[in-house]
Amino acid sequence: MFKKEKIKDLHYHIAGLLTADEIQKSACEILAKYGEKAKIPGFRPGKIPMNILQQKYGDAAHADAVDKLMNADMDAYAKEKNLRLAGAPKADITKFARGQDVEYSIEFDVLPALPKIELSGFTITKKIAEVPESEIEKSLDNLRKSRATFEMQDAGYKAQNGDVTVIDFKGFLGNEPFEGGEAKKHRLVLGSGSFIPGFEEKIVGHKTGDKFDIDVTFPKDYHAPNLAGQKTKFEIEIHEIRKSILPELSDAFAKEVGRESAADLREHIKRILAEQYEDAARREMRNELLDMLADKVKMEIPETLVSQEFDMAKREATSKGVAFDEKKEMKDAERRVKLGLVLAEWGSANDVKVTNEDLQKTIWKEAAGYPNPQQVFEFYNKNPNAVSMMRGMLFEQKALDAMIAQAKIKEKTVKPDEIFKA
Repeated sequence: MFKKEKIKDLHYHIAGLLTADEIQKSACEILAKYGEKAKIPGFRPGKIPMNILQQKYGDAAHADAVDKLMNADMDAYAKEKNLRLAGAPKADITKFARGQDVEYSIEFDVLPALPKIELSGFTITKKIAEVPESEIEKSLDNLRKSRATFEMQDAGYKAQNGDVTVIDFKGFLGNEPFEGGEAKKHRLVLGSGSFIPGFEEKIVGHKTGDKFDIDVTFPKDYHAPNLAGQKTKFEIEIHEIRKSILPELSDAFAKEVGRESAADLREHIKRILAEQYEDAARREMRNELLDMLADKVKMEIPETLVSQEFDMAKREATSKGVAFDEKKEMKDAERRVKLGLVLAEWGSANDVKVTNEDLQKTIWKEAAGYPNPQQVFEFYNKNPNAVSMMRGMLFEQKALDAMIAQAKIKEKTVKPDEIFKA
């Protein structure tokens, strides 16, 4: 039973006493269970005398009994006080010897009660943008480019953006070639941005059979330190140029990509872009609401959870070798814990649930962005922790959306780029 308690905000420090008699009684019950499965030469399981079990397992049974009784006291105390722990309690035994009373103390934090949130007093901006024809045309062009054919050009043809060139190149720092700067018969799509800035642009306008030098400068943040920010020369030879021929935007093309007609394809792309705009606007609304909740909801935060969040962020920064501002990260940890508690408490109180259908839709949507969707499905099948993390993310999103539904919405018409700035 607990003899003393010290409470400060959400932190509890309680001290208790276990009598030698109750420990002995519990230890004997534990030893009896040990004896049901224990294997000791000369005795059958379940028929081992208690004195033999005491000799072999007495210390372990005594420790298990103390642990069991402390946990029982802790559970009874939490139930009596209607407490919800914010993490595993820390126990400290100040007196521990077989045959004697045991004195111990337990420290733990509890979860706070969520204050009433008047969402009707929150005004959230919803940005609305019309899908411009230029974006639809751009998407259609990208789709056509993905199905382009490439025709070999004669020696008089000058390379243009979008063409495929086959080149030899060799790079030099000063007069010395550098490692990794040479390739033969390399296939390069001009305008793809796959090479350093200036490289592809300086091939445009040249013809098959041309041999020439170009001067370019590696970006300052280039991954190879010996090349970052360096001015270099490349020797280039063009072996062939293939011109990109885009398919005509016709009903036949639309059928090839799974739509009924060119008009249907155009409307389909418009719907996809509109959904992207809506998703981006929804994300910004959620972020705006999170800022409001962080600012307006006043509640105590368990130090245990903040410390855990802070330590996790520090370990991640250390593993990645990035700078770690402890003062800033502590504030960020407090914010994340606070918002996590608010969403968890409010969502549970308002019957927010994540269904298996929600999970399946999210996994399908993620898989659609990969060349091999099956790999995504296999990853989640083999990683229940990843599914659990996704469930938590979806719960918070659904809680935020349910909160937004109770707030005031102010619509604002903007240009498409403004939706995606955040």
